[in-house]
Amino acid sequence: MTDAPAKASDAPGASAPASPIVFGTDGWRARIAEDFTFDNVRRCADGLARYVVGKGEQAKGVVIAYDRRFASEHFAQAAAEVILAHDIPVAFASQAVPTQMSSYEVVERGASAGLVITASHNPWTDNGFKVKAPTGSAGGPDMLAVIEAAIAEGAAVERRPFADAEAAGLVERYDPFEGYERYVRRTVDLDELRAAEIDVLVEPMWGAGAGWLSRLLGGGRLRLREIHLERNPFFGGVNPEPIRPNIDEALRRIVDEGHELGLLLDGDADRAGAADEQGTFIHQLEVTGLLMYYLAEHRGLRDPVVVSVNNTSMAERIGKHYGIKVIESPVGYKYIGPLMIENGAMMGAEESGGYGFGMHLPERDGIYADLLLLDLFLKEMARGNWPVSKAVAQFHEMAGPSFYRRIDVHVDRAVYADTKRRLLEGLVASPPRDAAGAPVVRTQALSTNDGFKFFVDDGSWLLIRTSGTEPLVRVYTEATSPEARDALVAAGEQLVRG
Repeated sequence: MTDAPAKASDAPGASAPASPIVFGTDGWRARIAEDFTFDNVRRCADGLARYVVGKGEQAKGVVIAYDRRFASEHFAQAAAEVILAHDIPVAFASQAVPTQMSSYEVVERGASAGLVITASHNPWTDNGFKVKAPTGSAGGPDMLAVIEAAIAEGAAVERRPFADAEAAGLVERYDPFEGYERYVRRTVDLDELRAAEIDVLVEPMWGAGAGWLSRLLGGGRLRLREIHLERNPFFGGVNPEPIRPNIDEALRRIVDEGHELGLLLDGDADRAGAADEQGTFIHQLEVTGLLMYYLAEHRGLRDPVVVSVNNTSMAERIGKHYGIKVIESPVGYKYIGPLMIENGAMMGAEESGGYGFGMHLPERDGIYADLLLLDLFLKEMARGNWPVSKAVAQFHEMAGPSFYRRIDVHVDRAVYADTKRRLLEGLVASPPRDAAGAPVVRTQALSTNDGFKFFVDDGSWLLIRTSGTEPLVRVYTEATSPEARDALVAAGEQLVRG
Protein backbone atom coordinates (compact mmCIF):
# COMPACT_ATOMS: atom_id res chain seq x y z
CA MET A 1 0.00 0.00 0.00
CA THR A 2 1.12 3.58 -0.65
CA ASP A 3 0.52 6.86 1.17
CA ALA A 4 0.48 5.10 4.55
CA PRO A 5 0.21 8.32 6.61
CA ALA A 6 -3.07 9.19 4.84
CA LYS A 7 -4.68 5.88 5.79
CA ALA A 8 -6.43 4.64 8.90
CA SER A 9 -6.86 1.03 9.92
CA ASP A 10 -9.84 -0.66 11.53
CA ALA A 11 -9.73 -4.04 13.18
CA PRO A 12 -13.26 -5.37 12.85
CA GLY A 13 -14.19 -7.47 15.81
CA ALA A 14 -11.57 -5.97 18.16
CA SER A 15 -14.23 -5.16 20.74
CA ALA A 16 -16.93 -7.61 19.66
CA PRO A 17 -17.13 -10.56 17.27
CA ALA A 18 -17.81 -9.42 13.71
CA SER A 19 -21.22 -10.53 12.45
CA PRO A 20 -21.18 -12.95 9.50
CA ILE A 21 -21.96 -11.40 6.12
CA VAL A 22 -23.76 -13.61 3.61
CA PHE A 23 -24.80 -12.40 0.17
CA GLY A 24 -28.32 -13.50 -0.73
CA THR A 25 -30.10 -13.58 -4.08
CA ASP A 26 -29.22 -9.92 -4.67
CA GLY A 27 -26.45 -8.68 -2.44
CA TRP A 28 -26.22 -8.30 1.33
CA ARG A 29 -29.04 -6.54 3.17
CA ALA A 30 -29.57 -5.85 6.85
CA ARG A 31 -31.25 -3.49 9.29
CA ILE A 32 -29.60 -0.10 9.57
CA ALA A 33 -27.63 0.39 12.82
CA GLU A 34 -27.99 -3.27 13.80
CA ASP A 35 -25.98 -5.26 11.24
CA PHE A 36 -25.90 -2.63 8.51
CA THR A 37 -23.23 -0.44 10.07
CA PHE A 38 -20.33 1.57 8.71
CA ASP A 39 -17.90 -1.08 9.95
CA ASN A 40 -19.74 -3.87 8.11
CA VAL A 41 -20.04 -1.81 4.94
CA ARG A 42 -16.27 -1.28 5.11
CA ARG A 43 -15.78 -5.03 5.53
CA CYS A 44 -17.86 -5.65 2.37
CA ALA A 45 -15.90 -3.02 0.47
CA ASP A 46 -12.63 -4.58 1.60
CA GLY A 47 -13.80 -7.97 0.35
CA LEU A 48 -14.64 -6.46 -3.03
CA ALA A 49 -11.31 -4.62 -3.16
CA ARG A 50 -9.43 -7.83 -2.42
CA TYR A 51 -11.33 -9.52 -5.24
CA VAL A 52 -10.22 -6.77 -7.65
CA VAL A 53 -6.63 -6.92 -6.42
CA GLY A 54 -6.65 -10.71 -6.77
CA LYS A 55 -7.53 -10.32 -10.44
CA GLY A 56 -4.81 -7.68 -10.90
CA GLU A 57 -7.39 -5.20 -12.17
CA GLN A 58 -6.85 -2.25 -9.84
CA ALA A 59 -6.28 0.14 -12.75
CA LYS A 60 -9.75 -0.59 -14.17
CA GLY A 61 -11.36 0.94 -11.12
CA VAL A 62 -14.66 0.40 -9.32
CA VAL A 63 -17.97 2.19 -9.95
CA ILE A 64 -19.92 3.24 -6.84
CA ALA A 65 -23.57 4.30 -6.68
CA TYR A 66 -26.21 4.73 -3.99
CA ASP A 67 -29.95 5.22 -3.58
CA ARG A 68 -32.14 7.61 -1.56
CA ARG A 69 -32.31 5.58 1.65
CA PHE A 70 -31.19 6.92 4.99
CA ALA A 71 -27.46 7.83 4.86
CA SER A 72 -26.85 5.86 1.65
CA GLU A 73 -24.45 8.50 0.31
CA HIS A 74 -22.44 8.34 3.57
CA PHE A 75 -22.27 4.54 3.50
CA ALA A 76 -21.15 4.79 -0.15
CA GLN A 77 -18.37 7.19 0.78
CA ALA A 78 -17.24 4.89 3.60
CA ALA A 79 -17.05 2.03 1.08
CA ALA A 80 -15.14 4.25 -1.36
CA GLU A 81 -12.49 5.07 1.26
CA VAL A 82 -11.75 1.36 1.66
CA ILE A 83 -11.58 0.75 -2.10
CA LEU A 84 -9.27 3.74 -2.47
CA ALA A 85 -6.97 2.42 0.25
CA HIS A 86 -6.20 -0.48 -2.10
CA ASP A 87 -5.05 2.03 -4.74
CA ILE A 88 -8.14 1.38 -6.82
CA PRO A 89 -9.60 4.49 -8.51
CA VAL A 90 -13.31 5.12 -8.00
CA ALA A 91 -16.11 6.53 -10.17
CA PHE A 92 -18.55 7.95 -7.63
CA ALA A 93 -22.15 8.92 -8.44
CA SER A 94 -22.76 12.66 -8.09
CA GLN A 95 -26.25 12.01 -6.70
CA ALA A 96 -28.55 9.08 -5.94
CA VAL A 97 -29.13 7.13 -9.16
CA PRO A 98 -31.01 3.98 -10.18
CA THR A 99 -29.06 0.82 -9.42
CA GLN A 100 -28.75 -0.18 -13.07
CA MET A 101 -26.87 3.03 -13.80
CA SER A 102 -23.93 1.47 -12.01
CA SER A 103 -24.23 -1.51 -14.37
CA TYR A 104 -24.24 0.87 -17.34
CA GLU A 105 -21.21 2.73 -16.00
CA VAL A 106 -19.31 -0.50 -15.30
CA VAL A 107 -19.80 -1.61 -18.90
CA GLU A 108 -19.19 1.83 -20.40
CA ARG A 109 -15.96 2.33 -18.45
CA GLY A 110 -14.69 -1.24 -18.60
CA ALA A 111 -14.47 -1.21 -14.81
CA SER A 112 -13.42 -4.22 -12.77
CA ALA A 113 -16.59 -4.14 -10.65
CA GLY A 114 -19.37 -1.99 -9.29
CA LEU A 115 -21.02 -1.60 -5.92
CA VAL A 116 -24.32 0.00 -4.98
CA ILE A 117 -25.56 0.98 -1.56
CA THR A 118 -29.25 0.05 -1.73
CA ALA A 119 -31.78 -2.32 -0.24
CA SER A 120 -33.93 -2.05 -3.37
CA HIS A 121 -37.55 -2.75 -2.37
CA ASN A 122 -36.85 -3.75 1.24
CA PRO A 123 -38.49 -1.84 4.13
CA TRP A 124 -37.14 1.63 4.92
CA THR A 125 -35.40 0.23 8.01
CA ASP A 126 -32.93 -1.69 5.82
CA ASN A 127 -30.03 -0.92 3.56
CA GLY A 128 -27.79 -3.10 1.44
CA PHE A 129 -24.62 -3.69 -0.55
CA LYS A 130 -24.95 -4.93 -4.15
CA VAL A 131 -22.05 -6.07 -6.32
CA LYS A 132 -21.84 -5.74 -10.10
CA ALA A 133 -19.67 -7.90 -12.37
CA PRO A 134 -17.58 -6.41 -15.24
CA THR A 135 -20.35 -7.49 -17.64
CA GLY A 136 -22.82 -5.23 -15.83
CA SER A 137 -24.75 -8.19 -14.45
CA ALA A 138 -25.20 -8.91 -10.78
CA GLY A 139 -22.14 -10.50 -9.26
CA GLY A 140 -22.47 -14.25 -9.80
CA PRO A 141 -22.03 -17.02 -7.22
CA ASP A 142 -18.33 -17.53 -8.05
CA MET A 143 -17.52 -13.82 -7.69
CA LEU A 144 -19.52 -13.51 -4.47
CA ALA A 145 -17.90 -16.61 -2.98
CA VAL A 146 -14.47 -14.98 -3.34
CA ILE A 147 -15.74 -11.74 -1.77
CA GLU A 148 -17.43 -13.57 1.11
CA ALA A 149 -14.26 -15.56 1.80
CA ALA A 150 -12.19 -12.37 1.88
CA ILE A 151 -14.65 -10.78 4.32
CA ALA A 152 -14.60 -13.87 6.54
CA GLU A 153 -10.80 -13.70 6.85
CA GLY A 154 -11.31 -10.69 9.11
CA ALA A 155 -8.22 -8.79 7.96
CA ALA A 156 -7.67 -5.23 9.18
CA VAL A 157 -9.57 -2.77 6.99
CA GLU A 158 -7.62 0.24 5.78
CA ARG A 159 -9.13 3.55 4.70
CA ARG A 160 -7.96 6.48 2.65
CA PRO A 161 -9.78 9.77 3.36
CA PHE A 162 -12.20 10.48 0.52
CA ALA A 163 -11.24 14.16 0.19
CA ASP A 164 -7.56 13.28 0.04
CA ALA A 165 -8.11 10.69 -2.70
CA GLU A 166 -10.34 13.06 -4.66
CA ALA A 167 -7.67 15.78 -4.49
CA ALA A 168 -5.16 13.22 -5.78
CA GLY A 169 -7.37 12.53 -8.82
CA LEU A 170 -8.44 9.02 -7.78
CA VAL A 171 -12.15 9.91 -7.54
CA GLU A 172 -14.29 10.89 -10.52
CA ARG A 173 -17.82 12.15 -9.93
CA TYR A 174 -20.24 11.01 -12.63
CA ASP A 175 -23.80 11.73 -13.74
CA PRO A 176 -24.95 8.85 -15.96
CA PHE A 177 -28.05 10.46 -17.50
CA GLU A 178 -26.71 11.76 -20.83
CA GLY A 179 -24.70 8.63 -21.55
CA TYR A 180 -27.59 6.40 -20.53
CA GLU A 181 -30.01 8.30 -22.78
CA ARG A 182 -27.66 7.80 -25.73
CA TYR A 183 -27.36 4.13 -24.84
CA VAL A 184 -31.15 3.70 -24.69
CA ARG A 185 -31.61 5.43 -28.06
CA ARG A 186 -29.71 2.58 -29.76
CA THR A 187 -32.73 0.32 -29.19
CA VAL A 188 -35.69 2.54 -28.24
CA ASP A 189 -37.15 5.37 -30.33
CA LEU A 190 -37.66 7.92 -27.57
CA ASP A 191 -38.91 10.54 -30.03
CA GLU A 192 -41.68 8.21 -31.18
CA LEU A 193 -42.71 7.57 -27.58
CA ARG A 194 -42.70 11.30 -26.81
CA ALA A 195 -45.01 11.92 -29.77
CA ALA A 196 -47.73 9.60 -28.46
CA GLU A 197 -50.92 11.39 -27.43
CA ILE A 198 -51.79 9.40 -24.34
CA ASP A 199 -51.86 10.13 -20.61
CA VAL A 200 -49.41 8.23 -18.37
CA LEU A 201 -48.96 8.23 -14.60
CA VAL A 202 -45.50 7.31 -13.26
CA GLU A 203 -45.03 6.08 -9.67
CA PRO A 204 -41.32 5.96 -8.64
CA MET A 205 -42.18 5.37 -4.97
CA TRP A 206 -39.96 8.19 -3.66
CA GLY A 207 -36.97 6.27 -4.96
CA ALA A 208 -33.83 6.82 -6.99
CA GLY A 209 -35.77 6.51 -10.28
CA ALA A 210 -37.76 9.68 -9.61
CA GLY A 211 -37.58 12.07 -12.55
CA TRP A 212 -35.86 9.72 -14.97
CA LEU A 213 -38.86 8.82 -17.13
CA SER A 214 -39.98 12.46 -17.16
CA ARG A 215 -36.55 13.50 -18.47
CA LEU A 216 -36.42 10.71 -21.05
CA LEU A 217 -39.99 11.23 -22.32
CA GLY A 218 -40.63 14.92 -21.77
CA GLY A 219 -40.93 17.64 -24.42
CA GLY A 220 -43.45 15.96 -26.73
CA ARG A 221 -47.18 15.32 -26.94
CA LEU A 222 -47.03 12.52 -24.37
CA ARG A 223 -48.78 13.65 -21.21
CA LEU A 224 -46.78 12.22 -18.34
CA ARG A 225 -47.41 12.94 -14.68
CA GLU A 226 -44.92 11.70 -12.12
CA ILE A 227 -45.81 11.53 -8.44
CA HIS A 228 -43.73 11.12 -5.25
CA LEU A 229 -40.66 12.78 -6.70
CA GLU A 230 -39.25 14.01 -3.40
CA ARG A 231 -36.69 12.12 -1.35
CA ASN A 232 -38.40 10.36 1.55
CA PRO A 233 -36.32 7.66 3.28
CA PHE A 234 -39.53 6.53 5.01
CA PHE A 235 -41.06 5.82 1.56
CA GLY A 236 -44.42 7.18 2.62
CA GLY A 237 -44.77 4.39 5.17
CA VAL A 238 -44.88 1.55 2.60
CA ASN A 239 -42.26 -0.85 1.30
CA PRO A 240 -40.94 0.65 -1.97
CA GLU A 241 -41.95 -2.46 -3.92
CA PRO A 242 -44.33 -1.77 -6.83
CA ILE A 243 -47.03 -4.24 -5.85
CA ARG A 244 -50.32 -3.93 -4.00
CA PRO A 245 -51.05 -2.54 -1.44
CA ASN A 246 -47.95 -0.33 -1.72
CA ILE A 247 -49.17 1.19 -4.99
CA ASP A 248 -52.85 1.54 -4.13
CA GLU A 249 -52.64 5.34 -4.07
CA ALA A 250 -51.26 5.33 -7.62
CA LEU A 251 -53.98 2.91 -8.77
CA ARG A 252 -56.67 5.22 -7.38
CA ARG A 253 -55.11 8.24 -9.03
CA ILE A 254 -55.05 6.53 -12.42
CA VAL A 255 -58.83 6.28 -12.27
CA ASP A 256 -59.56 9.59 -10.53
CA GLU A 257 -57.28 11.63 -12.81
CA GLY A 258 -58.13 9.82 -16.05
CA HIS A 259 -54.74 8.33 -16.90
CA GLU A 260 -54.58 5.66 -19.61
CA LEU A 261 -51.56 3.75 -18.34
CA GLY A 262 -49.57 3.50 -15.13
CA LEU A 263 -45.83 2.78 -15.07
CA LEU A 264 -44.23 1.77 -11.78
CA LEU A 265 -40.72 1.60 -10.31
CA ASP A 266 -39.32 0.31 -7.04
CA GLY A 267 -37.06 2.12 -4.58
CA ASP A 268 -33.90 1.80 -6.67
CA ALA A 269 -35.67 1.62 -10.06
CA ASP A 270 -34.36 -1.78 -11.09
CA ARG A 271 -37.85 -3.28 -10.94
CA ALA A 272 -40.80 -2.31 -13.13
CA GLY A 273 -44.56 -2.61 -13.04
CA ALA A 274 -47.68 -1.43 -14.82
CA ALA A 275 -51.38 -0.80 -14.38
CA ASP A 276 -54.23 -0.35 -16.84
CA GLU A 277 -56.68 2.54 -17.23
CA GLN A 278 -59.08 0.94 -14.75
CA GLY A 279 -56.44 1.03 -12.01
CA THR A 280 -55.93 -2.73 -12.27
CA PHE A 281 -52.45 -3.83 -11.32
CA ILE A 282 -50.73 -5.87 -14.04
CA HIS A 283 -48.81 -8.31 -11.86
CA GLN A 284 -45.14 -9.17 -12.28
CA LEU A 285 -45.68 -12.52 -13.97
CA GLU A 286 -48.01 -10.90 -16.49
CA VAL A 287 -45.33 -8.29 -17.21
CA THR A 288 -42.85 -11.10 -17.85
CA GLY A 289 -45.21 -12.55 -20.45
CA LEU A 290 -46.06 -9.17 -21.97
CA LEU A 291 -42.41 -8.22 -22.43
CA MET A 292 -41.59 -11.61 -23.92
CA TYR A 293 -44.56 -11.21 -26.27
CA TYR A 294 -43.38 -7.70 -27.20
CA LEU A 295 -39.88 -8.86 -28.13
CA ALA A 296 -41.23 -11.75 -30.20
CA GLU A 297 -44.30 -10.16 -31.80
CA HIS A 298 -43.22 -6.56 -32.28
CA ARG A 299 -39.43 -6.90 -32.45
CA GLY A 300 -39.30 -10.23 -34.27
CA LEU A 301 -36.70 -11.64 -31.87
CA ARG A 302 -36.35 -15.37 -31.22
CA ASP A 303 -33.36 -15.58 -28.89
CA PRO A 304 -33.67 -17.54 -25.63
CA VAL A 305 -35.38 -16.21 -22.52
CA VAL A 306 -34.26 -16.91 -18.94
CA VAL A 307 -36.93 -17.00 -16.24
CA SER A 308 -36.60 -17.79 -12.55
CA VAL A 309 -38.20 -20.97 -11.21
CA ASN A 310 -40.85 -18.88 -9.42
CA ASN A 311 -41.84 -17.01 -12.57
CA THR A 312 -44.68 -17.59 -14.98
CA SER A 313 -45.70 -20.76 -16.83
CA MET A 314 -46.84 -18.44 -19.60
CA ALA A 315 -43.19 -18.21 -20.69
CA GLU A 316 -43.25 -21.86 -21.81
CA ARG A 317 -46.51 -21.36 -23.72
CA ILE A 318 -45.26 -18.19 -25.41
CA GLY A 319 -41.99 -19.95 -26.16
CA LYS A 320 -43.80 -22.79 -27.90
CA HIS A 321 -45.95 -20.33 -29.86
CA TYR A 322 -42.93 -18.43 -31.23
CA GLY A 323 -40.26 -21.14 -31.20
CA ILE A 324 -38.26 -19.54 -28.37
CA LYS A 325 -36.11 -21.56 -25.97
CA VAL A 326 -37.00 -20.90 -22.33
CA ILE A 327 -34.31 -21.52 -19.71
CA GLU A 328 -35.26 -21.86 -16.05
CA SER A 329 -32.92 -20.44 -13.41
CA PRO A 330 -32.75 -20.42 -9.61
CA VAL A 331 -34.18 -17.39 -7.85
CA GLY A 332 -32.00 -14.27 -8.05
CA TYR A 333 -30.33 -12.18 -10.73
CA LYS A 334 -26.94 -13.48 -9.64
CA TYR A 335 -28.07 -16.63 -11.52
CA ILE A 336 -30.21 -15.03 -14.24
CA GLY A 337 -27.61 -12.50 -15.46
CA PRO A 338 -24.80 -15.03 -16.05
CA LEU A 339 -27.27 -17.41 -17.76
CA MET A 340 -28.39 -14.59 -20.05
CA ILE A 341 -24.79 -13.98 -21.10
CA GLU A 342 -24.00 -17.69 -21.46
CA ASN A 343 -27.04 -18.35 -23.67
CA GLY A 344 -27.22 -15.09 -25.61
CA ALA A 345 -30.67 -14.49 -24.14
CA MET A 346 -32.85 -11.61 -25.30
CA MET A 347 -34.47 -11.32 -21.88
CA GLY A 348 -34.13 -12.42 -18.29
CA ALA A 349 -36.99 -12.12 -15.82
CA GLU A 350 -37.49 -12.78 -12.14
CA GLU A 351 -40.74 -13.07 -10.21
CA SER A 352 -40.19 -9.89 -8.20
CA GLY A 353 -40.45 -7.59 -11.23
CA GLY A 354 -36.83 -7.48 -12.38
CA TYR A 355 -36.32 -7.61 -16.16
CA GLY A 356 -33.06 -7.46 -18.11
CA PHE A 357 -32.53 -7.44 -21.87
CA GLY A 358 -29.79 -8.78 -24.12
CA MET A 359 -29.97 -5.76 -26.42
CA HIS A 360 -29.48 -3.49 -23.39
CA LEU A 361 -27.93 -4.85 -20.17
CA PRO A 362 -27.85 -8.36 -18.64
CA GLU A 363 -29.19 -6.79 -15.44
CA ARG A 364 -32.54 -5.56 -14.20
CA ASP A 365 -33.54 -2.14 -15.47
CA GLY A 366 -36.99 -0.94 -14.45
CA ILE A 367 -36.71 2.28 -16.44
CA TYR A 368 -35.87 0.46 -19.67
CA ALA A 369 -38.58 -2.16 -19.00
CA ASP A 370 -41.15 0.63 -18.54
CA LEU A 371 -40.08 2.19 -21.83
CA LEU A 372 -40.63 -1.16 -23.56
CA LEU A 373 -44.03 -1.57 -21.90
CA LEU A 374 -45.05 1.87 -23.16
CA ASP A 375 -43.87 0.94 -26.66
CA LEU A 376 -45.76 -2.38 -26.46
CA PHE A 377 -49.07 -0.75 -25.59
CA LEU A 378 -48.65 1.94 -28.24
CA LYS A 379 -48.00 -0.73 -30.86
CA GLU A 380 -51.05 -2.66 -29.65
CA MET A 381 -53.10 0.55 -29.86
CA ALA A 382 -52.04 0.91 -33.50
CA ARG A 383 -53.55 -2.56 -34.07
CA GLY A 384 -56.81 -1.53 -32.44
CA ASN A 385 -56.10 -3.24 -29.11
CA TRP A 386 -56.89 -0.29 -26.85
CA PRO A 387 -57.32 0.61 -24.03
CA VAL A 388 -54.60 -1.17 -22.10
CA SER A 389 -57.07 -3.55 -20.44
CA LYS A 390 -58.15 -4.78 -23.88
CA ALA A 391 -54.54 -5.31 -24.96
CA VAL A 392 -53.84 -7.37 -21.83
CA ALA A 393 -57.00 -9.46 -22.34
CA GLN A 394 -56.01 -10.10 -25.97
CA PHE A 395 -52.55 -11.20 -24.79
CA HIS A 396 -54.06 -13.74 -22.38
CA GLU A 397 -56.08 -15.34 -25.18
CA MET A 398 -52.75 -16.47 -26.61
CA ALA A 399 -50.67 -16.90 -23.42
CA GLY A 400 -53.31 -18.46 -21.18
CA PRO A 401 -54.51 -17.40 -17.72
CA SER A 402 -52.26 -16.23 -14.91
CA PHE A 403 -53.51 -15.51 -11.40
CA TYR A 404 -50.54 -14.96 -9.15
CA ARG A 405 -49.87 -14.34 -5.48
CA ARG A 406 -46.91 -14.43 -3.10
CA ILE A 407 -46.94 -14.25 0.68
CA ASP A 408 -44.11 -14.20 3.21
CA VAL A 409 -44.74 -16.45 6.21
CA HIS A 410 -42.69 -15.05 9.10
CA VAL A 411 -41.35 -17.57 11.60
CA ASP A 412 -39.99 -16.96 15.09
CA ARG A 413 -36.21 -16.81 14.78
CA ALA A 414 -35.79 -19.26 17.67
CA VAL A 415 -37.57 -22.05 15.79
CA TYR A 416 -36.66 -21.11 12.21
CA ALA A 417 -33.87 -23.68 11.91
CA ASP A 418 -36.27 -26.43 12.97
CA THR A 419 -38.92 -25.12 10.56
CA LYS A 420 -36.47 -25.20 7.66
CA ARG A 421 -35.37 -28.72 8.55
CA ARG A 422 -38.96 -29.93 8.81
CA LEU A 423 -39.82 -28.46 5.41
CA LEU A 424 -36.68 -29.29 3.45
CA GLU A 425 -36.29 -32.81 4.82
CA GLY A 426 -39.94 -33.61 5.44
CA LEU A 427 -41.11 -32.65 1.97
CA VAL A 428 -38.48 -34.96 0.48
CA ALA A 429 -39.59 -37.88 2.58
CA SER A 430 -43.30 -37.18 2.25
CA PRO A 431 -44.32 -34.72 -0.47
CA PRO A 432 -47.99 -33.70 -0.48
CA ARG A 433 -50.29 -35.84 -2.61
CA ASP A 434 -52.64 -32.96 -3.21
CA ALA A 435 -52.69 -29.18 -2.88
CA ALA A 436 -55.98 -27.40 -2.14
CA GLY A 437 -57.83 -30.56 -3.17
CA ALA A 438 -56.12 -30.91 -6.56
CA PRO A 439 -53.79 -33.89 -7.20
CA VAL A 440 -50.08 -33.05 -7.23
CA VAL A 441 -48.80 -34.48 -10.52
CA ARG A 442 -45.16 -33.39 -10.23
CA THR A 443 -42.76 -32.23 -7.50
CA GLN A 444 -39.64 -30.26 -8.38
CA ALA A 445 -36.85 -29.71 -5.86
CA LEU A 446 -35.19 -26.31 -6.29
CA SER A 447 -31.59 -26.60 -7.47
CA THR A 448 -30.55 -24.23 -4.67
CA ASN A 449 -31.79 -26.81 -2.12
CA ASP A 450 -34.03 -24.29 -0.38
CA GLY A 451 -37.51 -25.39 -1.42
CA PHE A 452 -39.94 -27.25 -3.64
CA LYS A 453 -42.38 -26.55 -6.45
CA PHE A 454 -45.58 -28.61 -6.71
CA PHE A 455 -47.61 -28.81 -9.93
CA VAL A 456 -51.29 -29.76 -9.94
CA ASP A 457 -53.23 -31.33 -12.77
CA ASP A 458 -54.50 -28.12 -14.43
CA GLY A 459 -51.00 -26.60 -14.69
CA SER A 460 -51.27 -24.42 -11.60
CA TRP A 461 -48.32 -24.55 -9.23
CA LEU A 462 -47.33 -23.87 -5.64
CA LEU A 463 -43.76 -23.06 -4.61
CA ILE A 464 -42.37 -23.02 -1.07
CA ARG A 465 -38.93 -21.48 -0.57
CA THR A 466 -37.04 -20.89 2.66
CA SER A 467 -34.93 -17.79 3.12
CA GLY A 468 -31.22 -18.08 3.79
CA THR A 469 -30.94 -14.61 5.32
CA GLU A 470 -34.24 -13.96 7.14
CA PRO A 471 -36.55 -16.08 9.36
CA LEU A 472 -39.30 -16.43 6.79
CA VAL A 473 -40.65 -18.82 4.19
CA ARG A 474 -41.98 -17.51 0.88
CA VAL A 475 -45.05 -19.10 -0.65
CA TYR A 476 -45.75 -18.47 -4.34
CA THR A 477 -48.48 -19.65 -6.66
CA GLU A 478 -49.69 -19.15 -10.20
CA ALA A 479 -53.10 -20.60 -10.95
CA THR A 480 -55.77 -20.74 -13.62
CA SER A 481 -58.38 -18.88 -11.54
CA PRO A 482 -58.49 -16.48 -8.58
CA GLU A 483 -60.19 -19.17 -6.48
CA ALA A 484 -57.48 -21.73 -7.20
CA ARG A 485 -54.79 -19.13 -6.49
CA ASP A 486 -56.18 -18.28 -3.06
CA ALA A 487 -56.72 -21.95 -2.15
CA LEU A 488 -53.15 -22.86 -3.16
CA VAL A 489 -51.67 -20.00 -1.13
CA ALA A 490 -53.66 -21.13 1.91
CA ALA A 491 -52.46 -24.71 1.40
CA GLY A 492 -48.87 -23.50 1.16
CA GLU A 493 -49.14 -21.47 4.35
CA GLN A 494 -50.61 -24.48 6.14
CA LEU A 495 -47.66 -26.61 5.02
CA VAL A 496 -45.23 -24.02 6.40
CA ARG A 497 -46.96 -23.64 9.73
CA GLY A 498 -47.29 -27.38 10.14
